[in-house]
Amino acid sequence: MSDTMQSLDQLSALKTASPEAPKYVKKVDKQGRAYATGKRKDAVARVWIKPGAGKVIVNTREVEVYFARPVLRMMIQQPLVAAARAGQYDVICTVAGGGLSGQAGAVRHGISKALTYFEPDLRGVLKKGGFLTRDSRVVERKKYGRAKARKSFQFSKR
Repeated sequence: MSDTMQSLDQLSALKTASPEAPKYVKKVDKQGRAYATGKRKDAVARVWIKPGAGKVIVNTREVEVYFARPVLRMMIQQPLVAAARAGQYDVICTVAGGGLSGQAGAVRHGISKALTYFEPDLRGVLKKGGFLTRDSRVVERKKYGRAKARKSFQFSKR
């Protein structure tokens, strides 16, 4: 029992080195692009980013053609604006499944993840903005004996 501590100073001296925060490394392919998969509702987007003039191509079409609504285009630009990198990266993505709103959310999620792979220092900014979190809300399935997921048929006693 001679190993017992007599003061707090001895306890602090015993303290081991605390584990440091994980170091994120740059992940790029042979062409110098960062790749990430973004998901939202039923939509899945495969996103590649590389340094460029800020061109966004979705399914081989310009973003203005594919996402005609300005709100959807603004949604896609959010991670780049938050990271102050608007117009500095070319984005090429293929997106499938779901509707236009879900696809825009999936592209946004993919761009955010690809940005963190290309520049790991941006992770804090994008995480604070909530762009790295996968929005897990999906449509609830229809149940047997019901009209829709929760709506039931009209009940009559007689």
